[in-house]
Amino acid sequence: MHVEIPVAEIVEHAVRETLTQIAADAELLPVDRLAFPEAEAAKLMGVAQHVLGDARRRGEIEGSRVGKKIVYTRPQLLAFLQRQRTGEFNA
Repeated sequence: MHVEIPVAEIVEHAVRETLTQIAADAELLPVDRLAFPEAEAAKLMGVAQHVLGDARRRGEIEGSRVGKKIVYTRPQLLAFLQRQRTGEFNA
C-alpha cells in the first residue's frame, strides 16, 4: 500500500526537527558561563568524566578548584582538544 505524504508536511517535519536540534545544541553550549564543572565539561566533550579527570591528573589539562569542585573554562577545554588533535599532550 502506497501512501503519498504532501511535500509541505515533509518540509514542516524536517524544519521542526532541525529547530529542535538547534535548541538542544544551544542548551549544551551555554555562552554566558565562565566555567563548567568537570562532569558537565566531560559531557560537552563527549567523554566520560573519568577521562577528563585522568587527563587533569596527568597534567594534560588544567582545571581550577572552586570549593570542592573542579571546573574548566571554555579556553582550557578548547586548548586541550587542540593539543589532543595535534598530538601535543603536555600542557
